[in-house]
Amino acid sequence: MSKLFAKKQLSVLLSEASDSEKGLKRTLGAGSLIALGIGAIIGAGLFVRTAAAAGQHAGPAVTVSFIIAAIGCALAGLCYAEFASMIPIAGSAYTYSYATLGEFIAWIIGWDLVLEYALGAATVAIGWSQYLNKLLTNVFNITIPYEWCHSPFEISDAGVRGIMNVPSVFILLLLTMLLVRGISGSAIVNNIIVICKVAIVILFIFCGWQFINPANHTPFTISPDAGTVTMHNGHVVDYSHFFNHGWGGVLRGAGVVFFAFIGFDAVSTAAQETKNPKKNMPIGILVSLLICTALYILFSFVLTGVAPYKDFLKAGGEASVAYAIDTYMPGYGWLSTLITVAILAGFSSVILVMLLGQTRVFYSMSNDGLVPPVFSKLHPKFRTPYRSQWMFFVFTCLFAAFVPDSVVGDMTSIGTLFAFVLVCIGVIIMRKNNPDVPRGFKTPWVPVVPVLGALFCLTMIISLGVENWSRLFVWLGLGFIIYFGYSVKHSKARKMLD
Repeated sequence: MSKLFAKKQLSVLLSEASDSEKGLKRTLGAGSLIALGIGAIIGAGLFVRTAAAAGQHAGPAVTVSFIIAAIGCALAGLCYAEFASMIPIAGSAYTYSYATLGEFIAWIIGWDLVLEYALGAATVAIGWSQYLNKLLTNVFNITIPYEWCHSPFEISDAGVRGIMNVPSVFILLLLTMLLVRGISGSAIVNNIIVICKVAIVILFIFCGWQFINPANHTPFTISPDAGTVTMHNGHVVDYSHFFNHGWGGVLRGAGVVFFAFIGFDAVSTAAQETKNPKKNMPIGILVSLLICTALYILFSFVLTGVAPYKDFLKAGGEASVAYAIDTYMPGYGWLSTLITVAILAGFSSVILVMLLGQTRVFYSMSNDGLVPPVFSKLHPKFRTPYRSQWMFFVFTCLFAAFVPDSVVGDMTSIGTLFAFVLVCIGVIIMRKNNPDVPRGFKTPWVPVVPVLGALFCLTMIISLGVENWSRLFVWLGLGFIIYFGYSVKHSKARKMLD
């Protein structure tokens, strides 16, 4: 039992964080980290999941859903900031858990983060595919056949079944090639994209404000007698369900739009590639989260004011923002095209950061012996975990090409929320066990903030429903098989105890 919960000594972690010719290259400053966070946060969650949460669960009150999700993320973000300043090493929540809760919990978190990063990248790639199709149709009058931009589990109104989502595979391939060449070049590309997509979000808020119809915000929450809606994919939404109306719907909406905040914690995975991480990591995490929260609240208020929430299910689909502009903002067709281009670029930056975060977590796990050495093998020239990058490209493509975004997106949310809960708990334990370790940033009001953070995240997990819990348990069960079949035999921490 003691080996199962063997902890990695803080002194060992800090020694691994020191730069060396064999380690990851430190190139990122505070500005790049903020851009990295915004690049990961603003994407499919805002442009796709906002409409889905409003249409199915919260209605115009999706604005409140964003506030609830933001509070949970802010509380968890404060905990992440302390850990990132204290343990500036790649691995994020996995590394923090290894130092506080022991190897078995760390494995659960590391395995769980695959749901956040790899499946998060797959979810965004699916959204990218839908917006690409809309852009090609509107600008070039070219339409990708339904069967080649949807999964086999989706059927069009004409009865055509999807085969494979080819565009999602294409964007995953391009970004994987960019990441293999190095984080410095990837960060420059990301910074340019971030500037463009933030400008477009602000432009939509500014232009859309004059088209807000107060009737679309009344009632603010969905009424239990709102009836049913048949979605564009044939699925029927019944608003009488507890989590599809009223405050139950707002809470469920928070669990759905929580996906929109995933990314601020991805900043922590780049700790080992950051200059002066004790100072810059907290800045990157908290500032990016603050900026995005403000934009999200304004964006969701305008979007639900421009178009009735039911339209997002009946016609909008994954491209609901462009649909709202085309249908309810006459004379702004140019904005629809512009925002579609910005969304494509924005989605690309999210995928970029997610793929980056995934390989850095497994880089740390590989160094600890919990996954095979191939995941920590660095490119001789670019010093990136290139083999891991290509392996996760294949893995992510399987989900992006053959699984619907609704399934992948909810799995991403529940996996991330679970990781956040353990990070919050870890701060309390680390304060008790290692009170004298220097911290560049301290979470305020411990244990109140970590406890509230854990409770907020647990509440959103509950709202995601039994179906998503079962998927999480199946995923964790698969992880346990790998852990007890491989990891316990190769764990470096266990060998130190022998």
